[in-house]
Amino acid sequence: MKLTIFAATGGIGRQILEQAVAAGHDVTAVVRNPEKLSGQAVRIVTADLADPDPAVLETAVDGADAILSGLGPRSRADAGITAPGTRAIVAAMQTTDVRRIVAVSAAPVGTVPSPGRPQPPKHDPGDGFFMRNLFSHVGKAMLREHFADLARMEDILRDSGLDWTITRPPKLTDKPLTGSYRTAFGQNIRGGWSIPRADVAHHMLRVLDQPETIKQFIGIAS
Repeated sequence: MKLTIFAATGGIGRQILEQAVAAGHDVTAVVRNPEKLSGQAVRIVTADLADPDPAVLETAVDGADAILSGLGPRSRADAGITAPGTRAIVAAMQTTDVRRIVAVSAAPVGTVPSPGRPQPPKHDPGDGFFMRNLFSHVGKAMLREHFADLARMEDILRDSGLDWTITRPPKLTDKPLTGSYRTAFGQNIRGGWSIPRADVAHHMLRVLDQPETIKQFIGIAS
């Protein structure tokens, strides 16, 4: 399969890249700093999604079977990059007639207001007592800008007309790939506190062969 991976040097993006190459896919990696991929046997496109060049992004996605986006802020200073970056990716896909995209969001986002969903559910149906009444409030308070950005990103994909899938993991870890995790359509995972980035990447690649995941939000956790 011909894949274009955005944010391919990030925590999840690098895992997607390594697993995609190992599986024999034809990979284009879109990165801000190509030096971070030195030695990788992939096509590299240099692009800054904070200030994207539409022609460069169109070149990156043209002819791809699917797009995978690990785009997200690496620090609070980067908060706000995901929605506009995703909007630029979507525009490039629409111009080049590429339809399939899989993107990563976060477990709390289903209850975060956005312009497209000003009154989301107060609680996620998959969250247990402690998540609903304590941990989700703390997390949202600490990462309010980050989650609001992801909620706007979800709006963009939902309204794009593309064949999208959005993965919503909880806390991410750097533990090794297990290939063993739980998923659920449209809700978080009960008791799912964390998941390795490698498993999130594994799932994002796996759903490419699962048409039933198109236009679905998928909760995932160990």
